[in-house]
Amino acid sequence: MIRACIFDLDGVIVDTAIYHFVAWKNLAASLGIEFTEKNNEKLKGVGRMESLDFILSLGQVQKDESEMLVLAHNKNEHYKSLISSLTEEAILPGIKVFFDELKEAGVFIALGSSSKNARPVLENIGLKSYFDVIVDGTNISRSKPDPEVFELGAQALEIPPVEIIVFEDAQAGIDAAKTGGFKCVGVGSAEELSGADILIPGFEGLTYAHLLNQLKQ
Repeated sequence: MIRACIFDLDGVIVDTAIYHFVAWKNLAASLGIEFTEKNNEKLKGVGRMESLDFILSLGQVQKDESEMLVLAHNKNEHYKSLISSLTEEAILPGIKVFFDELKEAGVFIALGSSSKNARPVLENIGLKSYFDVIVDGTNISRSKPDPEVFELGAQALEIPPVEIIVFEDAQAGIDAAKTGGFKCVGVGSAEELSGADILIPGFEGLTYAHLLNQLKQ
């Protein structure tokens, strides 16, 4: 029996990856580091400080903790300025219809994201009211692939992981969900993702009943 669904934010509900890429690329350039879209793919589902560590390693640049905090803050301020103009047009196709189906079926909806900007993003795109529980980067101490973000969501919902579906577009997120004992739906392609119970290309045309049938197979 499925009683709740936990959704990642970036790449599942809304695509803000381009804004993260622009902000990280700008920061990297200021340090003389080349940062490509291929590099950016490795940051999917990864926390801010871990992402900064990765970027610094690309240029073999070393910074102390206080310098890293300033760099991370500057990146985040740039990112926030980029997403401030987000509207409901940024919602990925099919998500809102799928959320409506879940609500009609009495299924709880939660967010499980490493982003510390999840709440303003949800407010800007008009979806915050759909969520019964929000767990984001402000609540966690360990980033995916650690299952903490999903475990905290399950605890807040008071529902065991086996009765929850996690929706993820990043390998780190899928690994986190499976480690935590959750059902997992990967949003993307088999070339990029593995280990999910099922894969879907996106939510457009997807019904909750069809999804449950796929999970049972």
